[in-house]
Amino acid sequence: MKEQHEDRFERGTDGPKVIVAGLDGSESSMRAAAYAAGLARRQNAMLALVYVQPVMAAGAALGAPVGDATGEVAEGLVHEIRSATERLKDIWSVRWEFHTFRGDPYNGLVTAADELKADAVVVGASESAGHRFVGSVAVRLVKAGRWPVTVVP
Repeated sequence: MKEQHEDRFERGTDGPKVIVAGLDGSESSMRAAAYAAGLARRQNAMLALVYVQPVMAAGAALGAPVGDATGEVAEGLVHEIRSATERLKDIWSVRWEFHTFRGDPYNGLVTAADELKADAVVVGASESAGHRFVGSVAVRLVKAGRWPVTVVP
């Protein structure tokens, strides 16, 4: 005897619940954040925008106050994001949070994705020529194989 299975449509039960987007202020990362915002809106997911503050930059060796500089970058990104969401609030509604983590971009995004229980990670394509030797953050995230990773050019 054959069992019959009734196909049921389930609304809102599939898809990502948390989408992490890495931001560093570059044009590529801003496009990635915009793309991730569209995904979050369509999936009714939480958009976690993540800025990874470098622990040590070249300027630190020369006595530059790196903590202050990266804090200013984070504040600038938050201001830019708030302005964009304010302009679009009557058109689209996206639930979002802004997080900062310390470390190198790859390990910072891995920590963020783990702690925030990310279902997907969205990053911008590298704009640095040196990454062909070391490997870009995006390539390293894909190779980690822990989340679906979308790389936005």
